[in-house]
Amino acid sequence: MKRSLIALAALAVVGAASAQNGFGAGAASSVTLFGVVDATVAIGNGDTSNKTQLTNSGYNSSRLGFKGVEDLGGGMKAKFWLEAGVNNDNGTGSATNVSNQAAGGALAGMNGSQGLTFNRTSYVSLIGSSGEIRLGRDYTPQFWSFTVYDPFGTNGVGTTQALNSSAGGQTIVRASNSVAYISPNVSGFVFWGQMYFGENASNAASQAGDGGAVRVQYDNGPLSLAVAYAKTTTGAGTDVQSTNFAGSYDMKVAQLIGFWNKDANTGAKDVVGYTVGALVPVAPAGTVRVSFSSSDNGAGAKTDKFSLGYVYDMSKRTALYGTFASLSNSGGAAQALNGAATPANGSSTGFDLGVRHAF
Repeated sequence: MKRSLIALAALAVVGAASAQNGFGAGAASSVTLFGVVDATVAIGNGDTSNKTQLTNSGYNSSRLGFKGVEDLGGGMKAKFWLEAGVNNDNGTGSATNVSNQAAGGALAGMNGSQGLTFNRTSYVSLIGSSGEIRLGRDYTPQFWSFTVYDPFGTNGVGTTQALNSSAGGQTIVRASNSVAYISPNVSGFVFWGQMYFGENASNAASQAGDGGAVRVQYDNGPLSLAVAYAKTTTGAGTDVQSTNFAGSYDMKVAQLIGFWNKDANTGAKDVVGYTVGALVPVAPAGTVRVSFSSSDNGAGAKTDKFSLGYVYDMSKRTALYGTFASLSNSGGAAQALNGAATPANGSSTGFDLGVRHAF
């Protein structure tokens, strides 16, 4: 109840700030249909087995979305965003999670692939001079640094190992039932705060799925920095806390990128991951992507990955891409790439070759 009252108070602040400017009847409004269709031939090689498949989202996540904005006057706007994950290799939609909890629990989320769901984003918001309030399903502040400061954008075989091995749980990427506030840009600083709810009954054994996160980003010319923290209840007396720091610097000839994340699970060792990499523009319309990423579960299991890719922009909407990744395990880790399998302390390589069209 206390969190709900705080959220409603914040919403009132945003509205009041615009009301003071005299907002009136709705004026101009617009609705946009948008999407991405990204097809990938993905090859995985491991010490135990190999796999070749036609999949999707090797460069950008395939999706179908609708978004709209209405000008309410006086500097205030209303916005909605509905975005569904699309598996264009087989025609299915991507599943969502209704309660920020693992399958099998109370109000558990769905798993696998199914009909179309707005699993990626589904919120309505009000925007005023004091910032934006979002209500619904959205990205988490702690995840945003994973993807913004990954040369591969957390897509495809080159994705940072810090994400692949994260212990962040059901809310590592998105949270359902969330209320978020995003501040205006003040001298390069933007604040993002979010609360999310598992929606368990008040007499439940735990409030699993409840949590909150904050993120601060600073952008000044070629320099970008961010820090984020999140805490999510996972059960009775247990939680996971995530902290990350990230930065990039655009030298024109290359954009240098760095990222570090720690997940602290109750009763378990801390999982630590990092990424260092670069984006290098290549004339006339290409980009080389390169990164080294690593994860360590704190108990000796460690996975290192080197990723190298190239993107060629055929137009503003269509691109061809290729990515190679090589992974090695130690301390009992047994991760593999693109559906391959490898034993403990084994190695794996992966290739993506695909085309992305945006509309």
